[in-house]
Formats: sequence, structure tokens, C-alpha cells
Amino acid sequence: MSILVYIEQAEGSIKKTSLEAVSFARALADKTNGGEVVAVALGTVSEAELSHVGAAGASKVFHVEDSKLDAGVIQAHAEAVAQVYQKVGSKTLVMAKSSLGDAVAARLAIKLDAALVSNVVELPETDNGYTVKRSIYTGKAFAQTSVTKEHKILAIRKNAVDLKTDGAKASVEKVSLQIPDTNFATKITSTDKATGEILLPEADIVVSGGRGMKGPENWGMIEDLAKELGAATGCSKPVSDIGWRPHHEHVGQTGVKVAPTLYIAVGISGAIQHLAGVNSSKFIVVINKDPEAPFFKAADYGIVGDAFEVLPKLTEAVKAIK
Repeated sequence: MSILVYIEQAEGSIKKTSLEAVSFARALADKTNGGEVVAVALGTVSEAELSHVGAAGASKVFHVEDSKLDAGVIQAHAEAVAQVYQKVGSKTLVMAKSSLGDAVAARLAIKLDAALVSNVVELPETDNGYTVKRSIYTGKAFAQTSVTKEHKILAIRKNAVDLKTDGAKASVEKVSLQIPDTNFATKITSTDKATGEILLPEADIVVSGGRGMKGPENWGMIEDLAKELGAATGCSKPVSDIGWRPHHEHVGQTGVKVAPTLYIAVGISGAIQHLAGVNSSKFIVVINKDPEAPFFKAADYGIVGDAFEVLPKLTEAVKAIK
């Protein structure tokens, strides 16, 4: 029995979080003797790009090459994935947890009469039933969820599994589907996209600054470190509220929630709303001159010092290592 993975793409490039979902599915198939891992990709994506999904663990990619799906209309994506799921005869659908994935997964749960478990952080335990560990309360706790339905949808949290990169090249099969026009009734009239070389939701490293940076004129130090690390830049809510940085860089409970391998917080006190948006990070480094800053309690590593002295030295040290 195959495991199907719903692949998300942006402007023709497969998202890293979707590749992680493929690797999760491969590990699940190996654990449960679940057969092959196949993926479904929607919209305009090159065959060369799709074949790379094989490195993450998939043996085949079903490509629904319909440009109308490029816009990411939720109803249409759910209908397309449901049709491929039924065509393959799967019992398990794996996808990345994301803003699009959450909406598609909810509709698929109804269409497929499937149990939906979101924020999955580990492979299911299958020795005695089917139990899934998931993150709850913005990462402050975990829940063990028992699944009894035959069909299952698992939405995987970023960094829940190591990305596999040594798989064989996947075959690509083009699929033509009959998607009713009613699924395209929603029209996306405009999209405001964040700009930058590396975007926050996909970043493996994030460098964020707070009011401790004293003003927007000092943000060059944040950007210099981010450039050397190949990181995205973020900021705290107060910084975006006062206009030092654009709102799409706001990291936190009411902004962008991130789960990078490394999160570096500079001059951020660590209010609970900010922590809620970053506590899924694998490693957190805090730089703050206040030794009593709450953020240090959540940090894996901390530097008590003036950011204006620490950042240039840290940037030079990264350059030296490179």
C-alpha cells in the first residue's frame, strides 16, 4: 500500500518542508512495511524539479500539470489531491504543516473520511494501535493522539525528521484530472509576497532583532550576520509596529511562526508572544545585555553582552570559519 505525499511548490520550486514530508513518509513506510512513497504535485513545475523529490525518498511523482492550480486555490487543491489519493489507493496522506496545507488538509479529511493529525513531530507508534505524537499549545507541550480511522492524514511540523538526500531519481507521471469549475469559484485577485533572498517560513537559519538595536539605521549588523550565515532576517512585533522593519518580518504568535534549525535573537527580551512563534526551533541563541531577559530561559545558548559589540565580532568569526 502506497503512502501519498502532497507536495507544495512556489514559482516552480518544491518547498523544503514538502521534501521533509517526503522523507517522513519514507521513514514511515520503512517502519511499517508500507510499500512505496509516491507524491502528487500540482501546477507548473518542471520535470527536472519534480525528479528531485526522489532524493527525499519518493519513487514516483504524479504531476497534475494544470496552470489553474498555480494560484493555490484551496478547494481545487483539495479536489485534485483527493482524486489522486483514490487513484493510488492509499490509506495514508502525508503533507507539510503550512498555511495552505492546513486548509487543504481540513477539506481532505471530509472528502476522504480520514482522521487528521496536525503538528506531527515523530513517526507514529504502531506496535499497539496507531498513536501519533504532536505538538500543542504553540510548542509548549505534546499530545499522544490515538487514530482509529482507516484513512489517515498526517501534517508534519517543520524539522520533525531529517531530510533524506540520497534517494534515487523519481519517475514523473503526468495525470489529467476532471476538476469541476465550482472548485475554482474562489478568485485570488492579488497576492502580497515577502521579498528577500531567503524567506522566513522556509529558512533554516533566522537572525532576528528587537528594540535593543535602537533604530533601523543599525539593522545592517543584523543583515551582515544573516548574509554570512545564509539566513533570513526577522524582528519582534514592537520593531515592526514602529516601522523599523516591514510587517512580513514580524516573528511571533501574531506574526510568522518559524521552526528553523537555528534561531538567533538579538536585543529581544523574549515576551511570551514572541516565544510562541519560535519555540519550535531546534536551537535558540540569545544575545542581550540584560542577564535577566526572559529569553535566556528558553535559549540553548546565550551571550550576555552589548549587541553592538557582539554582532560585529560574531560576523567576523563566521567569515573566518567560512
